Amino acid sequence: MARLIRESFAEVEPKADELAQYFYGALFVVAPDCRELFPVTMSTQRSRLLRALVYVVQMVDRPDELVTFLGQLGRDHRKFAVVSRHYDAVGVALIAALKRFLKEKWTTEVESAWTSAYGLIAKTMREAAQAETGPAAWSATVLEHRKLSRDVALVKVRTEGLLPYRAGGYVSVEVPQRPRFWRYLSPANAPRGDGQLTFHVRAVPGGWVSGSIVNHTRPGDVWRLGPSMGVLNVRPMSTKQRLLMIGGGTGITPLLAILDDLSRWKRNPPVHLFFGGRRPEDLYALEELRRLAATSKWLTVTPVTEEGALSGGDRGTLAHAVTQRGTWRNHDVLVSGSPPMIQATVAKLLAKGIELERISYDPFTLD
Repeated sequence: MARLIRESFAEVEPKADELAQYFYGALFVVAPDCRELFPVTMSTQRSRLLRALVYVVQMVDRPDELVTFLGQLGRDHRKFAVVSRHYDAVGVALIAALKRFLKEKWTTEVESAWTSAYGLIAKTMREAAQAETGPAAWSATVLEHRKLSRDVALVKVRTEGLLPYRAGGYVSVEVPQRPRFWRYLSPANAPRGDGQLTFHVRAVPGGWVSGSIVNHTRPGDVWRLGPSMGVLNVRPMSTKQRLLMIGGGTGITPLLAILDDLSRWKRNPPVHLFFGGRRPEDLYALEELRRLAATSKWLTVTPVTEEGALSGGDRGTLAHAVTQRGTWRNHDVLVSGSPPMIQATVAKLLAKGIELERISYDPFTLD
């Protein structure tokens, strides 16, 4: 089943955007009431679907990790009031889209593989959602909003009731200026008992939600947050292992949360962090990281820029800089940033001989 899914998805991947567009069209025909769950503009949603499909295809023969991801996704979807028939409609639309774009390569065996795989996906998500007893979403009041750089803002919120999460995780966020436009953001701090979470948000060109958060969010605004998701974390039992952290732009935020957590431990694993951006001014958190490194013998920070130079820094892409510095074969690796940055970096690490099982990344942390 894994082989058939991978091979058939490789056939349709060059037309993935068209496939996603067809999928949502079919879904809204099969289940018209699903349309109100989504924003008017669907471009980000289509991109998110593709990343989910790619991630599932990559993890199809790694069931433990896949089940964890699907369980988180199922719990997160409770905020949409998703019901059983919605899962059935998604299955019908997905099979229809794959069949249309695979054409003559849509064989009985391929259909059986995808039907079985989606059945397991839906079952896992349903069961996780049904087993969850906590809130479907949390209200959070904005306490502080300030610019960290020209296009990056820090936003501090306090949730109504504690939102359980592990340092390195991320949550879905809906802001009042853009209802139904859910985006994934990572807290930049480890969990505390006061319900406060800090986010770093960059205004991306054409980004309806990010631009709104950076330029229009005000103290007193009320956000909605979904449950915690993600695989980036470091547990105390793994502290004998060396860590390599790679963060690009605001992808540094989940790594900041992990470092915040690690700074409270009595014993820490050695950590080498690469923080990259196109220009020196993009490394908005560098001074904070350098201050932490100055008081933490276990932490080494290497800034990386593609244009312009920084003292003690490397030049080039993050993927190039990291692989030029060493083999990292005895390290657990955490990667966070834009989808293209994650893809390029993971590919370089695999080419250097690092086992995929040692590399952790999340597919949705930046939209």
